[in-house]
Amino acid sequence: MKLRLPYLLLLPAVLYLVFFIGYPLVQALYLAFTQNGHFTLDNVRRTIGDPYFWQALKYTIALAVVIIPIQLFLALILAVVMNRTFKGKDLALYALIIPLTISDVAGGLIWYTMLTDAGFLNKLLLNLGLITQPIHFFGYEYRNMEFLAIVIEELWRATAIVFVIILAGLQMISREYLEAAEVFGADYWTRMRKIVIPLLKPSIQSALIIRTLFAMQVFGVVWILAGRDIPVLAGEGFYQLTFIKDYGVASIYALTIAALSILLGAMYVKFLKAEYLEVRT
Repeated sequence: MKLRLPYLLLLPAVLYLVFFIGYPLVQALYLAFTQNGHFTLDNVRRTIGDPYFWQALKYTIALAVVIIPIQLFLALILAVVMNRTFKGKDLALYALIIPLTISDVAGGLIWYTMLTDAGFLNKLLLNLGLITQPIHFFGYEYRNMEFLAIVIEELWRATAIVFVIILAGLQMISREYLEAAEVFGADYWTRMRKIVIPLLKPSIQSALIIRTLFAMQVFGVVWILAGRDIPVLAGEGFYQLTFIKDYGVASIYALTIAALSILLGAMYVKFLKAEYLEVRT
């Protein structure tokens, strides 16, 4: 029984992976590369021949490239600040984590109402005399502003998940390392660069992998703030599935998201290996 116990404990996780990841993946592969029961690349040709596919790929990657580094930078700063002891820390921590409880759809609706021509931001700027006419954030001719609106919403809503992971990693670093470095004359930035950041690499790696997976699947907030003005892979997959009823092309979009996620995850694992300040012989 003792020999079987580890396998029994792993069984729920294995069943979850098989039924909720393995089966959908196999089904997506079948739909993407078969037609009338026969192997075909027709779905692939139609997908890559659609200009929306390349735009969706471009905007999905562009959003990830812009948002994720800023979120990591902000999360590091906030985590370092919140790792200290000060009055009102619990209230500040609670305020920072609140956006984490809000769905992307709800977040999109909040920021849509704030950024419309008659929204809170424009009214505030007009009343302060900083602008003479409303800033237009929405509409096909203002796609750059729609992109900015998406970035702002995602920074507000999703930075919290990176922050929580980084803060947990900081709290696991023994103060003995930092105190010893301080005794030997290391200043604050040297301690950060030589001790804190290397020891944070596992947390940074985990945060980047999780955040990148979400970034590749971004959909709800984009659909609300920009619709198809700014196509993304998940949004176009949804459009092909529900409006066009083209299950093969929709599967290609899903597989593209999966492939990008796996590729980027592998890169994080390769280039963000943990360093534990061990003496190498």
